[in-house]
Amino acid sequence: MDLFQYDFMLRALVGALVIGLAAPALGIYLVQRRLALIGDGIGHVALTGVGAGLLLNRSPVLVAVLAATLGAVVIELVRAYGRTSGDLALALLFYGGIAGGVMLVGLSDASSGSLNAYLFGSLTTTSPGDLVTIGVLGAVLLVTMLVLRPALFAVCHDEEYARVSGLPVRALNLLIAVGTAVTVTIAMRAVGVLLISALMVVPVATAQQVTRGFRSTMTAAMALGLFAAGAGVWVAATADTAPGASVVLVAIGSFLAVALLAAGVRSLRRRGRPAAPATEPAEHEVVLG
Repeated sequence: MDLFQYDFMLRALVGALVIGLAAPALGIYLVQRRLALIGDGIGHVALTGVGAGLLLNRSPVLVAVLAATLGAVVIELVRAYGRTSGDLALALLFYGGIAGGVMLVGLSDASSGSLNAYLFGSLTTTSPGDLVTIGVLGAVLLVTMLVLRPALFAVCHDEEYARVSGLPVRALNLLIAVGTAVTVTIAMRAVGVLLISALMVVPVATAQQVTRGFRSTMTAAMALGLFAAGAGVWVAATADTAPGASVVLVAIGSFLAVALLAAGVRSLRRRGRPAAPATEPAEHEVVLG
């Protein structure tokens, strides 16, 4: 029986593919800046937005976008100007965000199932309105990351060089922060708050095993994200498992497979190289032993 004949499964597949393509496009900049876990912190802030939306009877996704954007901007400003380190600011938002979300969801009339849908993802309950939001925000994010790739790479690689080159470093850093918030928000429906960082980071880490240049790594990561999203939804549909967890496990499985394959290829190359000829020591050299 083909489960993809149903509209809700088609919406789940399309939503997952959009997120699988957009998340690594933003995640590669976070990996470059060694901020791979920032998605977790912003995701917990977004959970507060979800709770506020449920409490106020507003769209949880749109309120989560506002909350996650505000949290991302705060993290960036604290990192750039505050005395508190970026890691400490991230930890404060991490714990405060999830505590606020749980409290607001508890104050609303929503059931615990509503909270679990955002904690662990619920692709199969994606409504047509959610799919439009995911599609529009995902497309804007993807186009932005691709068009501004040279400038964003320069900022992530060396801020001082980018500043000397005349690039608007502060604005680009804020753009990455806001892009992270948007990615986190649209990915909540696919993998949930607790697994968001995996979809942004794991495809990038997998691509880095076999690529060298930034552009090729970004392209490979996006392709791997697409594969993980599509294969994960298929596994969830056929094995009756959670879509979000299935997508992440497929991504991690791909990383392990590629890492082992790359290690095997490197080992074979080393064995295939001819040994360097031994040279006799010169007369003035002292041979020990």
